[in-house]
Amino acid sequence: MRQVPAITIDGITLSQSLAIIQYLDETRPTPRLLPDDPKKRAQVRMISDVIAAGIQPLQNLAVLQKVGDDKKLEWAQHFIIKGFNALEKILQQTAGQYCVGDEISMADLCLVPQVYNAERFKVDLKPYPTITRINITLIELDAFKVSHPSYQPDTPPGL
Repeated sequence: MRQVPAITIDGITLSQSLAIIQYLDETRPTPRLLPDDPKKRAQVRMISDVIAAGIQPLQNLAVLQKVGDDKKLEWAQHFIIKGFNALEKILQQTAGQYCVGDEISMADLCLVPQVYNAERFKVDLKPYPTITRINITLIELDAFKVSHPSYQPDTPPGL
């Protein structure tokens, strides 16, 4: 599909964020991105899927180009708000310091870029205190700071 992210590692090339994250979790045991506890692991996967499959694809460049410049903002806001309404309710049940309890997980890796997209598309985050609190905590961590799009050499202008 000629999409990013993609990684060549251990003699294979993988694309799609969740596949990459799960491969790294399975082959590089620290830090763990999927909890050992099956219930928490299912919650992490649920939250990750809500974001990666339910919210984020509707802001992909190809989709927004098809929608057109005059409807792009309205389209993105509509689907982010719809997704964040559901996500906020889930996180109110699962969150500790992070999306699921007090350990960083794959869900947190999905949350931060989606909040970035929400801000980029001028979504009011006041109705989402849990999402906002977790995001603020995460973006203060060095690993999240250095992975911010503004620090990546191939980030297109305007992002």
